[in-house]
Amino acid sequence: MSVLDSLQVGSALSYLIAFVIPALDAILPVLPAESAIIALGVATAGSIDPRIALLVGCAAAGAFIGDNLSYLLGRRFGPAVQRRFFVTPKGVRARAWAERSLDKFGMQLIVVCRFIPGGRTVVTLTCGLTGYPRRRFVAATAVAAVIWSLYAFFIGRVGGRAFEDNPWAGLVIAFAVSIAVSAVIEVIRRLLARRRKRASAEATRAEGRAPVLD
Repeated sequence: MSVLDSLQVGSALSYLIAFVIPALDAILPVLPAESAIIALGVATAGSIDPRIALLVGCAAAGAFIGDNLSYLLGRRFGPAVQRRFFVTPKGVRARAWAERSLDKFGMQLIVVCRFIPGGRTVVTLTCGLTGYPRRRFVAATAVAAVIWSLYAFFIGRVGGRAFEDNPWAGLVIAFAVSIAVSAVIEVIRRLLARRRKRASAEATRAEGRAPVLD
């Protein structure tokens, strides 16, 4: 029996993985939350058991709780979180980016950051550190958790159905699609950031060239 064979709707292990890994991934980014949910999708691709909805619900609940745990850590243990995640030059830049983006995009960023590599941890901790409105954060993370869990599970099921006779091939294809989607989102984010930076620089130069009226 392979690992994928053990991840079925009748296994308690499947529900444990679906909930715990997404919940801890927010503060332990090394945990492969998306990979775990994709694997569950591949493993259950041939099933129409209604309990599949419960698996997706566990994944969404775990993701939601993880995001809000991250927020509470930032809110209650700010100095320790700052030292742990945002003391290096890279960490300082990441927090500065998160604060600027939250000011500009708000709840939209909280939803989209789930699909930005490393973005979930940076944004949710920064929300807690800066005191982002709790009600808005809860609403945004609820939406993000549902979208993310459906997305990851759907990719897994598509891969599993496409390679019913070789689920490991389906798993590899599903992972590749997930990585490609994250890469596209990251490229778009970087292009938009460069465009905004260039526009800001041009505006600054234009102000410098403006004539001074007596």
